[in-house]
Amino acid sequence: MASFGTVRRVVLPVVVLAALAGVGVLAVERARSVPSPGTMFGNVEIRQVDLAFQAAGAVQAMARREGDAVRSGELVAELDDATYQQAYALAEARRDAAKAQLDLLLAGTRPEQIDQARANVANAQATLAHAEATFARQEDLVRRDVASRQAYDDARMALDAGRAALAQYKAALAEAVAGPRPQEIEAARAQLRSADSTAKLAAVQLSHTRLTAPTDGVVMTRVIEPGTVVLPGSAVYSIAIAGEVWVRAFAPEPLLGRVAPGTEVRVSSDGGHAWRGRVGYVSPVAEFTPKTVETPELRTQLVYRLRIRIENPDDALRQGMPVTIQLPGG
Repeated sequence: MASFGTVRRVVLPVVVLAALAGVGVLAVERARSVPSPGTMFGNVEIRQVDLAFQAAGAVQAMARREGDAVRSGELVAELDDATYQQAYALAEARRDAAKAQLDLLLAGTRPEQIDQARANVANAQATLAHAEATFARQEDLVRRDVASRQAYDDARMALDAGRAALAQYKAALAEAVAGPRPQEIEAARAQLRSADSTAKLAAVQLSHTRLTAPTDGVVMTRVIEPGTVVLPGSAVYSIAIAGEVWVRAFAPEPLLGRVAPGTEVRVSSDGGHAWRGRVGYVSPVAEFTPKTVETPELRTQLVYRLRIRIENPDDALRQGMPVTIQLPGG
């Protein structure tokens, strides 16, 4: 049977070796978890736009759902446009009426109206001539006490009426020959401009019943369903903008000399994908490290915000996903 001292001499070296092995493994893991001096962390920028109608009404159709790709200018939703169609038709009719009125004034008086006015003047002249002759006879008869005073007065009134009628018809003839006044034409032109603007406004309001995508992208959220009554500005879709992909990161002060605009970097995801990027912007103003930023320095250290443009993005990049940025020589 082995003595206690013998067991102690055997177990102690084994324990020491195990402890040293554990320390070594811990050191290796810690070394692996500490980023290299040229490593930064960031996130793919979230670039999205909320689509909304600029008119009020009941949503009649929605052509896209979550995850559907959309193209710039593609129709994605429609409102019931019956009211806007009628308003546009009414505005067009009023514009046409205003244009017809202006054309009528610009055309001037019709020849038939001028001829009628001249005929009225001639008739009034004949009537006046008869009234003058009648008055002259009555005046002579009254002077000789042959006719009554009443007959004389009637003849004088007929003469005055004939003269007034002739003056009236002459004025009407002059007005017909001169045509519309310039002020009337300008008023008609202003009325046409007003009606035309109203028609254009109605056309714009009608176009607002059709919602189109302002850019290429993917539908993130479909906020409502067909049949919903919306007000102007109420969000209908949220679309993630496709195209350029930017990464937002924060660089500690010691790395500023290595992140000048134009610097090429390597951007990788946790899934093992990697892309080439280029620094496009570095903030000239320092800020405190936000809590969501991972840097090996203390949280109270000042950092600088920068943006990196991915040169050849693919479907493996998603908005908001975390990425690792490796600087040249890091």
